[in-house]
Amino acid sequence: MLRFSGVGLTDVGHVRDHNEDSAFVGPYLALVADGVGGAAAGEVASATTAYVVSSAAEAHFGEPPERILTDAVALTRESLRAGVDEDLNRSGMATTLTAVATDGTRFALAHVGDSRCYLFRGGALSRLSTDHTYVQQLIDHGQLDPAEVPLHPWRNVVLRSLHGDAVAHSDQTDVVEVDLRRGDRLLLCSDGLTDMVPEPTIADALELDETAAAAAVLLQGALAAGGNDNVTCLVLDVVEGPPVAAGGELLGAVCDLSNVVPAGRPAASA
Repeated sequence: MLRFSGVGLTDVGHVRDHNEDSAFVGPYLALVADGVGGAAAGEVASATTAYVVSSAAEAHFGEPPERILTDAVALTRESLRAGVDEDLNRSGMATTLTAVATDGTRFALAHVGDSRCYLFRGGALSRLSTDHTYVQQLIDHGQLDPAEVPLHPWRNVVLRSLHGDAVAHSDQTDVVEVDLRRGDRLLLCSDGLTDMVPEPTIADALELDETAAAAAVLLQGALAAGGNDNVTCLVLDVVEGPPVAAGGELLGAVCDLSNVVPAGRPAASA
């Protein structure tokens, strides 16, 4: 049976006064949610998303991972909208979501926004997610060279996110099956890492034997480069072995349950 084994780290960085990133690391689910910068209650959006998705995944473990993630995202949307309904000061709150889930055989990825999922296999780094950003749209249309992204004034404009507004045209989440195998290594991270650390340096860190060492090097690299945003990175190995108990570790804003919309708390605890 295949599962994830690894660690997650998060840091507020050198500029922000609080952490709007949330994350979860478990044997069958891992996710990063980054409250969209500048939006109201970003920490509430990310925390609610991390709590709802991780709880729903645990409650429905064994079902096809694509279905688990699709249903969890739908429940998250309801929770975020309920959060806005009960407190209009939360209007505009939004978050990214990048999550991987497995039933022990199959794997699925849910993604919306500009957090990322990388695959490190055989010494080569590749992206499993595609940014839902203005600059990525320009790249896709051949209007921008990827090398110009770090200097583009609109590089942080996110076109799609999970949010609490009634209009849902901009919260479409990609849910796809992904081909993973024993020995693969995954990196899930917020843009606080990728804005600061180039991909060749990320690949070098993922060469390290221990997931904890790789995550620590990546986090410290982002902080040393300026730490202009909250930084979250999860480094996970795909391993094979007997089933283990579900559950896992919550990180970031979701650790303060006052950030979680009460209406979004399923019965199962993460």
